[in-house]
Amino acid sequence: MSVSRKASEGMSVGVILGFPPAISEELQRWRASFGDPMAAVIPAHITLVTTTPTQDWEATRAHVREVARQQAPFMVTIAGTGTFRPVSPVVFINVEDGFGACVDLHEKLQTGPLERDLPFSYHPHVTIAHDVAPESLDEAETVLKDYRATFPVVSMGLYEHDANGIWQLREELDFGTETDDDARACAANAAADAD
Repeated sequence: MSVSRKASEGMSVGVILGFPPAISEELQRWRASFGDPMAAVIPAHITLVTTTPTQDWEATRAHVREVARQQAPFMVTIAGTGTFRPVSPVVFINVEDGFGACVDLHEKLQTGPLERDLPFSYHPHVTIAHDVAPESLDEAETVLKDYRATFPVVSMGLYEHDANGIWQLREELDFGTETDDDARACAANAAADAD
């Protein structure tokens, strides 16, 4: 599915914070050990915007780029476990440091072309077991209760949910950085001011 399709066709997007490779790989190994079939296809991450329909790819991309441009890098510490049971069969690692920054980013992103009412309150977390047997959920919650990792977050990924149900990275956006379009606009403004 191409992102160059007509805006009227619509698409679903998501925005996530990725992890350093070593932490991501470790958490994926843990997730696989609990029998989670998604461990092989979903890298460890913190979701900022979950599957959200949009009718205008260009407006969505511009919106997410602008939020990224205004965001400074920040530190995240993930520590200890929690669960959404009995509402949802999910065990996760808590976001400790950086929780407020994630909520703030979520609120900024979930406006404009990505604005919608969510059926639940946003709660930053790192899924480590989902839709597995109850004893596997219990094991995940117990085994990783003392897990802790700290790392800088310097970018966020804009993903498209493709026709096969797979998330495809469309753009990794560095925080606090101008895009090529921003740089051209600044240069044009500077030239106009000089006249």
